[in-house]
Amino acid sequence: QVQLVESGGGLVQAGGSLRLSCKASGNVDSINEMTWYRQAPGKQREFVAFISKGGGSTDYTDDVKGRFTISRDDAKHTIGLQMNNLKTEDTAVYFCNARAAVPRKVWDEFWGQGTQVTVSS
Repeated sequence: QVQLVESGGGLVQAGGSLRLSCKASGNVDSINEMTWYRQAPGKQREFVAFISKGGGSTDYTDDVKGRFTISRDDAKHTIGLQMNNLKTEDTAVYFCNARAAVPRKVWDEFWGQGTQVTVSS
């Protein structure tokens, strides 16, 4: 139904910046809100940032407020995550999530494969 591919991860020093992107394909017209999550080794996957359809509403976990900015380009079916003042605690695999309308279910969730972000001290 929907395919998501994250990109932009890499190795960065603490205090540095990185920009992630998530490109959606497939039934892109069905996509509603989109969300970034992250998962560090041995830890639960956690919410990072949310953006509504059209980009009019956003939300962030407290740990990244003021440092991360989520954006959305519906014409390109892409969301971004600008990460500034990175901390070692931000090290994780970052996943893109999309909620989309699907037959019989009304909506469903779709995930990308993730992109690794490593912040060194």
